[in-house]
Amino acid sequence: MVGWGTFPGRGALEVWGFAMVHRLVVSYGQPTDPEAFDDHYRDVHVPLARKMPGLVRFTIGHAQPVDPAQPAPYLVAELDFDSEQAMGAAFASPEGQAAAGDVPTFASGGAVMTHYDVQTVS
Repeated sequence: MVGWGTFPGRGALEVWGFAMVHRLVVSYGQPTDPEAFDDHYRDVHVPLARKMPGLVRFTIGHAQPVDPAQPAPYLVAELDFDSEQAMGAAFASPEGQAAAGDVPTFASGGAVMTHYDVQTVS
């Protein structure tokens, strides 16, 4: 096992030889108008979120349930930062405030946000 330390140039913790990042996951519920949601998300929200300082990776996907009896979110977004502190600074910035303020304008199905340190185990 590689010891704890900093990853050169990133400031993130290193565990088992991999840089650890802090991830925000946003799970959006089923919107009342999926086409309008997708249009707004693509044309307005993504450009706002991409301007957040310290954002190192941003991925999205329309989720599908493994068990059809269990509901899946309509869309899941993952935003990675070097640390929880970097994520906090990003959301405190004007760009982060703009992105956060935009969510209620299109997320008619709601949005659940969680965050955690990513640890690679294999």
